[in-house]
Amino acid sequence: MPELSKRVGTFTDSVIRRMTRISDSCPGSINLSQGFPDFDPPKALMDALEEVAHKGPHQYSVTFGAENFRAALAKKVRKNFNRDIDPENEIVVTCGGTEAMMAAMMTICNPGDKVMVFSPFYENYGADAILSGAEPIYIPLVPPTYSFDINLIENGFKEGAKAIIICNPSNPCGKVFTKEELTAIGELAIKYDAFVVTDEVYEHIVYKPYKHISVAGLPGMFDHTITCNSLSKTYSITGWRLGYIIGPKDVIEGAKKVHDFLTVGAAAPLQEAAVAGLTLPESYYEELGELYTKKRDFFLKGLDEIGLVHTVPQGSYFVLVDISPFLALEQFRGWTDLRFCEWMVKNIKVAAVPGSSFFKEDVNNLIRLHFARSEEVLQEALNRLKKLENLLK
Repeated sequence: MPELSKRVGTFTDSVIRRMTRISDSCPGSINLSQGFPDFDPPKALMDALEEVAHKGPHQYSVTFGAENFRAALAKKVRKNFNRDIDPENEIVVTCGGTEAMMAAMMTICNPGDKVMVFSPFYENYGADAILSGAEPIYIPLVPPTYSFDINLIENGFKEGAKAIIICNPSNPCGKVFTKEELTAIGELAIKYDAFVVTDEVYEHIVYKPYKHISVAGLPGMFDHTITCNSLSKTYSITGWRLGYIIGPKDVIEGAKKVHDFLTVGAAAPLQEAAVAGLTLPESYYEELGELYTKKRDFFLKGLDEIGLVHTVPQGSYFVLVDISPFLALEQFRGWTDLRFCEWMVKNIKVAAVPGSSFFKEDVNNLIRLHFARSEEVLQEALNRLKKLENLLK
């Protein structure tokens, strides 16, 4: 057969989704790898979806998003952006945050352009850069605080980087970027006439005293920022695949064209039903933060009792666990983190993601778990993880 595209040989399938498939193949396994909740969306969304199922719409909406969905979205985000958002010219509705990022990258990148990516990173970003013809430049986030050297970012812009991608709050390390950090990055983007592409899907899952700040809302940054987001995590509807891009008119005009030929449009009935979520009162987001704070504290307390060393996320619902003590055992000597995760699914019945899939650096001692599960499921997962403690005795 003819040779395939060379680009598909430069990255793997998603390790996160692969671990879910492995988990599904092991009966009784608890999937703490792929981050989706095991509880229902808000009742208002489910009731609206039931009504839409009978009343419609069931045909195409406007390719770049149904008018009422974009209007509700513009109203919701106004506070974050410190300005009115034009729903006609500054929003594109996409098939999830994944397409939002891909469409943003294809809109701004030419083959050979450079794009900065923080490491650790959500695994899609490297593939997004490659698929859009760009070359990623990795900027390390240094543990345990996951701080960064602003000089490395300026060097990247000096080398001609077209953009920097920021996941805020960060998947997988849970870092919430401060206003001072985002301002420093923004000033460099303005200085070098570059873009900041943000992934803000965990904007409402932030733990006190930390606060989420949208880069586009900082002084002078709207014209230099492309904000990618989705409804998946905020409303517990990861399967609805509703995302969006917000940015300056010229960028959005390009993104509309890319989006149109990638997917035509997001599902019309789901957009109609999701308006009920976008118009929920502010108390919903406060309660969501309280819910995840409770889950985080419960899960981390359990990890502490087992004796597992871990990060303390400032945002998102992920935690990185250090498996170095186990890899030092004769039983696991020479193993990769991926092999350890595969062993853990089959023997501990808990699925995790190997940390190496998130780092450009040679990191083999971390695994990622998530806690977007009911307290009962988290307790059972902790009971199973206690078996790891016995290995060290």
